Amino acid sequence: MPSSQSFPQSQVADKKLSALPSPAARAIAFASIIVAGLAGALIGSSMVDLQCSGSCGTPIGIGILVGALVGAGGMSVVSVLGLRAIGEWRELQDRESQNL
Repeated sequence: MPSSQSFPQSQVADKKLSALPSPAARAIAFASIIVAGLAGALIGSSMVDLQCSGSCGTPIGIGILVGALVGAGGMSVVSVLGLRAIGEWRELQDRESQNL
């Protein structure tokens, strides 16, 4: 069945098609998730430390864990959306360059 867009075989063979973002973009996304997790851990620790008096080892540990998970989880959602947007933007650029 012929497709609505047909490309010459040499043009398709020369270009690798991949849905993966660049390694630099993935590394930046990973680093941002780590930084957000650390920031969340610090915020969780500070919040519990301000509210607790006496022996607070366990509550502070729970605050650190919850803060880190929330921070890293939120940033992972933002990172995935950003990486997908980059992929779609590059796909649109490729389509425009093929139509020229």
